[in-house]
Amino acid sequence: MSYNISGKLLQVSDIQQISEKFKKREFVIESERVINPEMVFTDYVKFQLTQNKVSLVETFQVGQMIDVSFDIRGNKWEKNGETKYFVNLEAWKIEHLQADEPSIPTNSSAGTDMPVHENVPAGTPPPIVSEDDDELPF
Repeated sequence: MSYNISGKLLQVSDIQQISEKFKKREFVIESERVINPEMVFTDYVKFQLTQNKVSLVETFQVGQMIDVSFDIRGNKWEKNGETKYFVNLEAWKIEHLQADEPSIPTNSSAGTDMPVHENVPAGTPPPIVSEDDDELPF
């Protein structure tokens, strides 16, 4: 499942050679979630690039607006009878955005039936849906 999020590039780490066969690089973006005009939340999202993708972020400068396509990767690690779980946001594509484009996280393959409202002015609250608008048969 692929996801996209846009935001301002805040930080880029150096390439880390973890083992003979594995290298990675991390970067952080600042993204805003607008719930309504009075509720704006800032998220700081760390991504990782691995193997042949570590150079993807080199063409961008800190402060630029970017769009990141990524997958969620979960790992299990066991040692001495202890189990830990890790989640990484694995970036696989980065594109430059114009400064005035919104930073709205999207789930591009989730198959949701959420309506897309084009030509709606920024800051317009979402429509209110009542229980009478429910089209489900149960």
